[in-house]
Amino acid sequence: MSAELEAYRKALERAHEHSLAWLASLAGRRIGPTASADELVPQFGGALQEGPTDPAAVVDELVALSAPGLMAMPSGRFFGWVIGGTLPAALAADWLVSAWDQNAVLRFATPAAAAAEEAAGAWVLDLLGLPAASGVGFTTDATMANFVGLACGRRAVLERLGHDVRTAGLGGAPRITVLVGQERHASVDLALRYLGLGQPTAVAADSQGRILPGALAQALEGIDGPAIVCLQAGNLHSGAFDPMREAIAVAHRHGAWVHVDGAFGLWAAASPLLRGRLDGLETADSWATDAHKTLNVPYDCGIAMVAQPEVLRSEFGFSTSYFIQDDDGPGDPFERVPELSRRARGVPVWAALRSLGRAGTIALVEGLAANARALAGGLARLEGVEVLNDVVFTQVCLAFGSDERTRQVTRRLIEDGTVWMSGSSWQGRDILRISVSNWSTDDADIAASIDAVARALAAVPG
Repeated sequence: MSAELEAYRKALERAHEHSLAWLASLAGRRIGPTASADELVPQFGGALQEGPTDPAAVVDELVALSAPGLMAMPSGRFFGWVIGGTLPAALAADWLVSAWDQNAVLRFATPAAAAAEEAAGAWVLDLLGLPAASGVGFTTDATMANFVGLACGRRAVLERLGHDVRTAGLGGAPRITVLVGQERHASVDLALRYLGLGQPTAVAADSQGRILPGALAQALEGIDGPAIVCLQAGNLHSGAFDPMREAIAVAHRHGAWVHVDGAFGLWAAASPLLRGRLDGLETADSWATDAHKTLNVPYDCGIAMVAQPEVLRSEFGFSTSYFIQDDDGPGDPFERVPELSRRARGVPVWAALRSLGRAGTIALVEGLAANARALAGGLARLEGVEVLNDVVFTQVCLAFGSDERTRQVTRRLIEDGTVWMSGSSWQGRDILRISVSNWSTDDADIAASIDAVARALAAVPG
């Protein structure tokens, strides 16, 4: 064995051992970290040593230094933000992606990565009931998946008016009005900022955050020029879905491009029980999701889907002399995303879906929603707990009386360490927000979480 291969072997063996030890610890460990970044920086930093360090020793040192600063995000009792765990096949595939070290941008250069991503993309479209001919790109996250869909919308609505944004930029272009629901996610605003489209125009929403089609129609009637409408599949707080068929029909009657931000909620379309809440989803023009959320693959895995693949390829593709490009086939992976150099991030999606199958994917999605209902039901039976939203998917919002008491209960809950549920603000109230996103959450996790909230409540006077 060469010295180089031996170095890989020892380092990877140590990483493997530490990884299994970390996963084994999740069942009983405290969820939150025990040290802050400010406390850890001096230990990680200081002057860089002059000579090399054995790779296996570096792995051991990294684990020891990191231990107090790790959040148990893969735990079944982690309900903060909207963060999924990682399925076993997806985690293992992600290790291989790093070992194989493929720059997944050209079909000719990395055919295995391209084939896996094209298969995974086709499976995702099929599971979600979206047009089979849609173009699919694997981006870093949902923000960049939104960026891709909105960029295609920008190009399409301007092209109809004879303006080529690729060659002329936005200078001299008609102003594009982007309409969003009052409770859209901030990542939509961020993507619009990147695209030079500025602040969107908010449209009224109902008590669960769903855009009102009548208000959307009224807003579109007042627009003289191109428009993009961004809808939401899964409200950040309530989990609610915009009325897709009606809102999309209104937008299309006015010539608008319709993009759907479905970072976590788009996966509800895979479930026969839940798909009715997304009726008409397939009639939109583009969609965005993040596979690390509901599908439970590692980070760095947004998915952008565009009904007109030629618009996607035209917006992000280009030619250069040193590429060997796929001119006659479906196009190269780089023609569907903003990056050139990138990891084969669609491979863990392939592995996750191959391990789950259709039935397993449905069970995963429906299981998350069932756990959210179980949490909401159990917590609602505690005195002083108010469930504020209709629990239609994976989100639960709670209040414990006054804003001050809600904040105190939230602090007590985080200090307790049994679970992690993060505070937020929704419709003028401070709340505790629960996002059920981990495939491994089970009945014991639900019971332990309800008990933890009960303890926090008991510690804070009503």
